[in-house]
Amino acid sequence: MQDNLITVDRVSKSFTGAAGDELRVLDEITLELRAGEIVALLGRSGSGKSTLLRTIAGLISPTGGTVRYRGTELNGANPGTAMVFQSFALMPWLTVQDNVELGLAAQGVPVAQRRERALAAIDLIGLDGFESAYPKELSGGMRQRVGFARALVLEPDVLLMDEPFSALDVLTAENLRTELMSLWAGQKFPTKAVCIVTHNIEEAVLLADRVIVLGANPGHIRAEVTVDLDRPRDRKSPTFEALVDRLYDLLTGREADRHEPEPTVATPTARPLPAASVGGLAGLVEIVHARGGRVDLPDIAADLNFEIDDLLPLVDAATMLGFVEVEGGDLTLTTVGKDFTTADIQRSKQLFAEQARHRAPLVRTVCRALATSADGSLRAGFFLDLLRRGFSAADAQRQLDTAIDWARYGELFDYDTDTDRITADPAAGLVPETQLRSH
Repeated sequence: MQDNLITVDRVSKSFTGAAGDELRVLDEITLELRAGEIVALLGRSGSGKSTLLRTIAGLISPTGGTVRYRGTELNGANPGTAMVFQSFALMPWLTVQDNVELGLAAQGVPVAQRRERALAAIDLIGLDGFESAYPKELSGGMRQRVGFARALVLEPDVLLMDEPFSALDVLTAENLRTELMSLWAGQKFPTKAVCIVTHNIEEAVLLADRVIVLGANPGHIRAEVTVDLDRPRDRKSPTFEALVDRLYDLLTGREADRHEPEPTVATPTARPLPAASVGGLAGLVEIVHARGGRVDLPDIAADLNFEIDDLLPLVDAATMLGFVEVEGGDLTLTTVGKDFTTADIQRSKQLFAEQARHRAPLVRTVCRALATSADGSLRAGFFLDLLRRGFSAADAQRQLDTAIDWARYGELFDYDTDTDRITADPAAGLVPETQLRSH
């Protein structure tokens, strides 16, 4: 039986919002990290992946539940972990070797031993010869190698990685992933387990033995998928492709045990607007139409070189507006979607406005509020105050920005930065013209 290194037991995490309300980021997360395995935390934006990883590292204290390392509850930083960050997080005034020695120095390791271990880690990760170089002299891939060496030199039981390849170009990321797997398969890898946060589905199947799929708002475990494939893994094998399809299905499908109201009746907090521009979602609908009205999500992601955080908001937006339907990782164009993408520009804008006014909860809410106002105009702060009851200040602003973007395209309402007011477009018919003229 594998050693259980870290236990996350019913962990929840909440922050206080701008309005003093509780904003729950993680909800009752339970999982184990065991020796001899790589675990991927996969989810879209808002699923709390990075918050969960930092909770495992002991950098964030849970609001509820516990994190235990080898049976002992954490009360501070986890002594059995080391972290590799997306942004490299190197000290620019230190050399490669000095950066790698940082953690050892913090542990009080003697200078001679520190040097010996750092040089061994630098050699292991393929940076020998660059010991005296500064970060500004290194490429992105080499900087991330320094990040790996700095973590591995500590010989942690569990290596934690927060999207370590996402800031790199495609070829560099692929090369570094391959080398990491080669080290893992050998006898020199100085750690017992790996936990990686990713929003790249293929990366999760390529690297992990188990994939923990997280749902969002708040972050919760949707599923645990075992990847029972020999390494090195073949992306084109039927089993690999089937796992990728299953993960896409999990990330786009509805959860049977969670009620999600239909867009036509949902509140703005129950069904937030996806972070998608009109041009982006319209482009997706055009692609689906051009490919015969039905596409496979993994195929389109590969063709466009999109991560799930790039693609899924477009899918969510097109689905919310009723232009496409999603089932089993496939996108199918609806009749309205076909009309939208084949009509002339004015008719397309009209169709978009009709769908947004009825199916985009925040757009619908703003339209109704403007319709009941004295002159078809309200302060933007009114809507931000309402949104902050369910979102952080930054997320509330992003929600309103998206609603304004969609509404401007559909000629429903506009926003004036000078007056900080949202005003109904006369063409939308939200408010009688006599009221608009009085304004």
